[in-house]
Amino acid sequence: MRADEMSSTEAIAKVETFIISIPRDVPYLGALRAGESINERGYFVRKGNRSVYPRTDMSVLVKVTSRSGAVGWGETYGIVAPGAVTEIIGDLLGPIMVGRDPRDPGVLHEDLYDLMRVRGFFGGYYVDALAGVDIAVWDLAAKLAGVPLARLLGGIRETKIPAYVSGLPKPTLPERVAMAQDWIARGFDAVKFASAVADDGDVAEIAALRASLGPKPKIMCDMHWKWTALQAIKLIDAMDRHDLYFAEAPCQPEDIDGQAQVAASVRTSVALGEEWRTAYEYRPRFIRRCMDIVQPEMGHTGVTEFMKIARMAEAFHCKVIPHASIGIGIFQAASLHAAAALPNVPYHEYQHSIFDKNLRYVSGDMRCQAGFFHLPTGIGHGVEPTADVWQHVVKR
Repeated sequence: MRADEMSSTEAIAKVETFIISIPRDVPYLGALRAGESINERGYFVRKGNRSVYPRTDMSVLVKVTSRSGAVGWGETYGIVAPGAVTEIIGDLLGPIMVGRDPRDPGVLHEDLYDLMRVRGFFGGYYVDALAGVDIAVWDLAAKLAGVPLARLLGGIRETKIPAYVSGLPKPTLPERVAMAQDWIARGFDAVKFASAVADDGDVAEIAALRASLGPKPKIMCDMHWKWTALQAIKLIDAMDRHDLYFAEAPCQPEDIDGQAQVAASVRTSVALGEEWRTAYEYRPRFIRRCMDIVQPEMGHTGVTEFMKIARMAEAFHCKVIPHASIGIGIFQAASLHAAAALPNVPYHEYQHSIFDKNLRYVSGDMRCQAGFFHLPTGIGHGVEPTADVWQHVVKR
């Protein structure tokens, strides 16, 4: 078969989206605090960081089908107003993708990005929509090549990726300490607590954790963008007395000067980046030395931008510890494949309160046990939605 005939056969024929809403017993980050309530749209605002969250696990799935019937699956960040993402894909990106060759995922991503860059859409929902279709196209490209996604990204360095336990969603500090102890007993060596629900304060939280866990386990703090630069410096120095492994998101995400000031003033590693979507957003922070750990979120970046960011991090001698947000596991699998191809990934975030309960919604052997993620095997990113997912589709 000639190359042009192959291209015609495997050209993209259809792009579909599905909003998924999976119930959960306990809200993300733990039970609601005083003054927090769920509104009629199913959202609530955490007073601790003034950020909005959904009552359920909300996500957007993307299905890209070739003319031969081959399917690639993607997923993007859709925890609030997911209809914005699906409208962008359905009305704009999907129709333009039809007829394109999915074996050129990087080229396709760049072309789709170019469509709206001069109109200022180099962030937000437009790039989230790009992330979803990009993951799906990379999955399809790897399936057509008959290889795991990581092989297309440079090769498989690791099949087991160290995981840190993210979040201790219990209502009281003693219960959170007990939960951390349990995770360490299961073979994990690192835990992260959330400033937004550290009711007794961040210093009290890490002091109690360190006293209970001993000197060896690593302890991280997600500071949730709550502080000014000077406040963050003082707080990080106080937590550093208890051997803080990294301070995440110490000040507001748009405050580049503040981020640089914090990083230059503390002895603790600073981790940033879950909210940024492109290498263009990372570049000025690399130049200013705002962090030494980057946290790209696959659900925001997609595979193409994730790898650009990670390779840029390598050039600036920064570590990559990928972020993992709410999802059913599709972009989690893609993130693990990207991490497996990189030389500078000491950990990957393990959102246990989401990952474990939602693992039933994807096929394959992806899992997190005894301190490690196991890279899903098979071609593509190694997971696909199971039949159980479709009972949670939001009708539009």
